[in-house]
Amino acid sequence: MNLACSTHPQTWDVIVAGGGTAGAIAGIAAARAGARVLVIEAQGSLGGTGTNAWVTPLMRNVSAGENLNRGLTDELKARLLARGDGAVDPGGNDNWFNPEGMKFVLEQMLLEAGGEVLYHTHIVQPFLTDGENSRRITSLVIHNKGGLQALEATVFIDATGDADLATRAGVPFHAGDEDGVHQAMSLRFTVAGVDTARLCAFLNENGQGQTGENFLHFWMVWGKNSTLEPLFRGAVEGGVLLERDGDYFQGFSIPGRPGEISFNCPRIRAELHDGTDPWQLSAAQTDGREAIDRLTAFCRAYLPGCEAAFIGVVAPMVGVRESRRIVGEYTLTLADILDCARFPDTICRNHYPVDIHSVKGGAKLLHERDGTAPYFAKDAYHEIPYRAIVPIGMVNLLVPGRAASSTFEAQSAIRVQQNCHSMGEAAGIAAAWAARDLGGRVRDVNVDALQTDLRSRGGRV
Repeated sequence: MNLACSTHPQTWDVIVAGGGTAGAIAGIAAARAGARVLVIEAQGSLGGTGTNAWVTPLMRNVSAGENLNRGLTDELKARLLARGDGAVDPGGNDNWFNPEGMKFVLEQMLLEAGGEVLYHTHIVQPFLTDGENSRRITSLVIHNKGGLQALEATVFIDATGDADLATRAGVPFHAGDEDGVHQAMSLRFTVAGVDTARLCAFLNENGQGQTGENFLHFWMVWGKNSTLEPLFRGAVEGGVLLERDGDYFQGFSIPGRPGEISFNCPRIRAELHDGTDPWQLSAAQTDGREAIDRLTAFCRAYLPGCEAAFIGVVAPMVGVRESRRIVGEYTLTLADILDCARFPDTICRNHYPVDIHSVKGGAKLLHERDGTAPYFAKDAYHEIPYRAIVPIGMVNLLVPGRAASSTFEAQSAIRVQQNCHSMGEAAGIAAAWAARDLGGRVRDVNVDALQTDLRSRGGRV
């Protein structure tokens, strides 16, 4: 490789590529474990999907009524709650949060731990050395306003969500389903200026029971018996909406932002589904904004309390549910999930359902919550092994988060934010230990000791 770049005089124990859902937590965990850490982030804040893609609230991941993701996730929630950017609803669900507040909390946690962050920076290419049956990353070329620079570290964590670093290092990967088709993308937004008391009353009167105006949750999907479907049908017939605008529609309250609703939509048109294609990502942004205008007009015309509503936020980052998935030392499968698989090197427990947002219409599973498999018991869970974040053929690289080694179906269950937190926390501690004691060899981390450490921090492993 011939790149005209300068070598930065500093070196780090751990460099985290991507300060998103898994990466921010990985950086915090590594820094608290004593490593010198740099988090590289393309946006201007940490949190990724939860902040810059505005994916709120956190999806519940419980077994027998108890949260499965603890440790740093608990601390994050507690800090959000303390500053008024988190909330617990009457049913005990503690997953409500304000994305703008999360940006501040994650940054504070990283800096307090002694970690560093470099914003507005993209990774370009790793420098590699070849060994017997394995490769080592020696430095990472990045690009920002300072041009091209090579940054050195002992261990690297790829938390880009799309396995950008891993694939550029030559790690094999899978992407999409058996036809190469990915889950649907979304561009989330908010409407502000909502009379939530009136909207709450309307929803209660129309069969979408609410626990109060501060914890609204309402939805519509064609053919799923939503009481809002007649409104959507009327809006399509009246030219306010397109047919595809009813493929997925979901709204939530936001702590600390009274009179504002966050929408888990619009779903981007079907031919735009590859989050690693820059042309598709760009087209998704424009397609999403056009749909947001239509959905806002629908809310004003059809939902009482929204007559004076206006667009509050449009997420700066397209919401990507699935793209590349590395080939790791172990690949988690749908059978592992349904059979509640246990692993000696577990780093995370999950009971979130198989949740495939298919661009193929009804051809694939969506929120698979009922069945006879062991996984559908209320006290069930499966585990995610450490080996699933260890890519084959690499000495000093870990890949936590939605790009971990899994099949298309399995990824749809483990991709939610709190699982990414747990994988990121384990990866950060393991990376710090590998850098300090093992010459960067992440496979040599004592997983028994890692599990003990995670438990001491409140983790469920």
